[in-house]
Amino acid sequence: MQEPELWLTALFNDHLAEVANSILGALRITAEHPERPWQNWLVMELLVFAFLLVLFAVLRTKLSVDKPGKIQHLAEVFYDFLANTVDEAGIEHGKKFVPYFGTIFIFILFMNLIGAIPIFESPTMTVAVPLGLATCTFLYYHFWGFRSNGLKYLLQFVGPIWWLFPLMIPIEIISHLARPFSLTLRLYANMFAGEQVTSVFLGLTYIVVPVIFMALHIFVAFLQAYIFTLLSMVYVRGATAHDH
Repeated sequence: MQEPELWLTALFNDHLAEVANSILGALRITAEHPERPWQNWLVMELLVFAFLLVLFAVLRTKLSVDKPGKIQHLAEVFYDFLANTVDEAGIEHGKKFVPYFGTIFIFILFMNLIGAIPIFESPTMTVAVPLGLATCTFLYYHFWGFRSNGLKYLLQFVGPIWWLFPLMIPIEIISHLARPFSLTLRLYANMFAGEQVTSVFLGLTYIVVPVIFMALHIFVAFLQAYIFTLLSMVYVRGATAHDH
């Protein structure tokens, strides 16, 4: 059963269905509903991406060394917070990883927050979105593991005692494969539950109770973005450390 379309998704399907089908065809994928190929989560994700693109393009034109504005001050505070968190996580030469962690945090945060607007919904409440983000982190920390340690990175799968490697290798592989699923389920489950609770109470009353649950939704949005980013730091720390 196809989910109810948001008004923006309906616009995409009415005017851009051929575009979506062409892209899917190039990837050798057949849409479940070719006449309505756009789904809410994808449209919402594209909306957040476009918003952030415009936001940072405008912010870049307003950067100033002499007279920084309020948004620039906020961005600098956020960068310092993230850089300090990376250092506290114990990542060696951590500043080079800040752009990735900052991107992940901001992207997840805004995808979470868009669900607080009644006419939209959070794309992170669809499994495909957290899974895609978790896969990016999975590939990212393995990439830096090999780049930082070379082939010695594989030694962490063997364990501290060489003769235990027949036991340790499958355990370590399962442990690493479980990480993206853990990241996915944590973000998806919390955002899905928060979205459902908010929707239910919005349908019951329109004054006091929705405000409380909107505030809770915003808190959960920040918290889940932070937890996802923090766990990504922990994985990068483990992959890039030279003291395995």
